Amino acid sequence: MTIAYYIGVDVGTESVRAALVSANGKIEQTAQASLTINKPKPDYFEQSSQEIWQKCCHLIKKIIQGITPDCVRGIGFDATCSLVVLDDNYNPVSISPDEKGNSGNVFDVIMWIDHRAKAQADKINSESHSVLKYIGGKISLEMQPPKLMWIKQNLPEQWNQATHFFDLPDFLTFKATNSLSRSSCSLVSKWTYSAHDGWDKDFWTKIGLDEIVNNNFYNIGPVVLPPGDPVGEGLTSKAAAEMVLQPHTPVGASLIDAHCGGIGTIGVNVSDTKLPCVNKPLTERIAIICGTSSCHMAISQNPLFVPGIWGPYYSNMVPDLWSNEGGQSAAGKLIDHIVQCHPASSQLKELSESRNQHIYECLNNLLNEKARSLKLTSCEVLTKDLHVWPDFHGNRSPIADSSLCGAICGLTLDSGLNDLAKLYLATLQALASGSLHILDRLEKYGHKITTVFMCGGLSKNPLFVQVHSNVLKRPVVLGKEKETVLLGGAILGALAAKDFPSFQSAMGHMCKIGEVVNTNKDLDDFYSKKHQVFLTMLRNQMEYRDIMKS
Repeated sequence: MTIAYYIGVDVGTESVRAALVSANGKIEQTAQASLTINKPKPDYFEQSSQEIWQKCCHLIKKIIQGITPDCVRGIGFDATCSLVVLDDNYNPVSISPDEKGNSGNVFDVIMWIDHRAKAQADKINSESHSVLKYIGGKISLEMQPPKLMWIKQNLPEQWNQATHFFDLPDFLTFKATNSLSRSSCSLVSKWTYSAHDGWDKDFWTKIGLDEIVNNNFYNIGPVVLPPGDPVGEGLTSKAAAEMVLQPHTPVGASLIDAHCGGIGTIGVNVSDTKLPCVNKPLTERIAIICGTSSCHMAISQNPLFVPGIWGPYYSNMVPDLWSNEGGQSAAGKLIDHIVQCHPASSQLKELSESRNQHIYECLNNLLNEKARSLKLTSCEVLTKDLHVWPDFHGNRSPIADSSLCGAICGLTLDSGLNDLAKLYLATLQALASGSLHILDRLEKYGHKITTVFMCGGLSKNPLFVQVHSNVLKRPVVLGKEKETVLLGGAILGALAAKDFPSFQSAMGHMCKIGEVVNTNKDLDDFYSKKHQVFLTMLRNQMEYRDIMKS
């Protein structure tokens, strides 16, 4: 009997990853390659779609070594919600002052993290159009309409060259299949498309992008598919040759990377556990996908309008269910920034190398060693007098203010390793308080969340996970397979191959439960006070602004 495999491809902020996954959800092989990020100006972040596609194909060839191509039954792609710009012949159009990198590839991708379109986002929000109701009341400068406005206003020559605008996940399925169809995940989440009513022509006209409505929205997506639906006729002969796979191998309509992590974790079977969500609907679960940024994916049977939280989106992640998406613009990136900017950063690197530990494992051990020396029951209380407000790259939610800045309270003249370890811990705690801020807003407007399902790179850090459980006062569930986003991509491939009758059946079969991290209730009072400080720091920043404006 032929063994069935699926391929999941994940294009993250800094790297491409691919996985070969068996039909029972076991990840058999993985491969990874780094990506170039061009930063020509402050708040500009750019990539090359050519480089991204080349590395996707290279990694797929790498993970299928040793198996026959016939065994691969389907492929699923996910990626960051970055904007790809192509001309009429599907060639890249530069969106960069630098135009080309050292490899000669054109920078034609405005990354999700790019904040150049702030003025355009502010202009859209000033119109108060009805479509904003479905994205938390405000459009984010991380979404695509502000970026399109920026190109038109600042790069008129490139705007006239451009014909096709893709969310990066949809660009990948286009390259694989030659189909111009788009996934409803991308269009609903980042382009103001409605799964119920389609495009709103009036919105695009009001923001000065009349061209977009022409030919049934040809430039941004006249054909829309639900995630996991087969795209076109599968792999083209050209794409199949680049991957060393069979032509017509099914390709699933794509997902944004966070949503892919959501389906790779939130539908896991928990019937043999004592979790509070046992025998309860999926709507009592939240998926937190934490990497460079973090995304908080909550689902509901009916639309719930939550100020400052994206959505409600219909069928953009799990079919026939609504979702709200909160998030933090900088999570892993913030932790890296805090550590790298500290005077003891080089000392930490030397220590971690001497101990043969990752720097964050080394920091966790330093914190535990310090707690033992002080006879503390937990290292987490070391930050009693050190507090961080984490919005160093603006607040995505629930304040939805990209101009908010970070803050640190409690600094001393200490510049050694112990100080670095404490500041690192305070940053983890601040991110967890940011998650609580989001969950509290979701529950205030109708969600009921009893259990947290977590995935992404930061979920591999046990202290990060434990702090979240303690701050959120809810159990945190990890998947058996650590690369949950890649598993989600494989699920898309399995659905495209029609090997499962539904999303829920595919998730239930391929997702397996791993470790469950429970709350340390002894820290409830400590974290209640820390969260009060967290909220006070927000009020203080607003007061500082008012003072400076007066």
